[in-house]
Amino acid sequence: MDDRSDHRAQIRDFLASRRAKITPEQAGLPTSGRRRVPGLRREEVAVLAGVSTEWYTRLEKGHISGVSEDVLTAVANALQLDEDERTYLFDLARAARPAPRAPSRRRDVEVPPRIQWLLGSITMSAAFVRNGRLDVIAHNALARALHAPMFDSRTTDKRGRPNFARYHFLDPGSQDFFVDWDAGAAVTVALLRAEAGREPHDRALRELIGELSTLSADFRTMWAAHDVRIRHEGIKRLQHPEVGLLELTYQSLGLPVSHRTVHDLSLYTAEPGSTSEERLKLLASLAATPVQAEPTDRLH
Repeated sequence: MDDRSDHRAQIRDFLASRRAKITPEQAGLPTSGRRRVPGLRREEVAVLAGVSTEWYTRLEKGHISGVSEDVLTAVANALQLDEDERTYLFDLARAARPAPRAPSRRRDVEVPPRIQWLLGSITMSAAFVRNGRLDVIAHNALARALHAPMFDSRTTDKRGRPNFARYHFLDPGSQDFFVDWDAGAAVTVALLRAEAGREPHDRALRELIGELSTLSADFRTMWAAHDVRIRHEGIKRLQHPEVGLLELTYQSLGLPVSHRTVHDLSLYTAEPGSTSEERLKLLASLAATPVQAEPTDRLH
């Protein structure tokens, strides 16, 4: 399948999956008799969006190039898309427009030293920077200690960088480390789905998705759901091999390192006064303790 056909398939499957999630009652439409399809019919979406059924049918087949923002907004409203899903739909439309020249291969952008200094200055929160493919490309000592099972996993790349998606789906140990594995895996896939819409020509991303689709049935199932997530925050529960159960609050912030590449700064911290804070402090002290060198007389 060429890139254009694959892109049309992504649009078709995304719109169809969103349409299937809305009941006529939720859309304020009358219902009568048995329905052969879940959710709304195409003609019902067309009515809600104020376009013809033929036009919407063509759109759902992936012919999105040239569609105006007003019409896309009307379709997004009809399908009750949330903010992340709307962004994804507009990203798909942008990627479908004819480019004046062939898109260049996206190059990874190194994190500048000032960002690493910033991370190093954060001592009581695990802080790291990840790219849109979910590679961890910079981190502080506590983030390394907190995610030790992922950093030590065989799923890291040749540079030793861990990837949340590879670890989630290709290392069986992730199911012991992430207490709420199913929820975390779903968010991981949704983040990759958003990046695929934003950067459809990223070869490394396509290779990652292909690898995960080939090796993990769980990933294939979740990828087919077409769920989208751009930002993430909430509670993360980890069963850490050194300090035990940790319940942490995490927050993701956009980091403007480069206009061509998405980077997020993620922070994990514990509620003040909680058992998790005590355990996180212990982990921070362990991470800050230098490895003692062997005495000189033992080396001879």
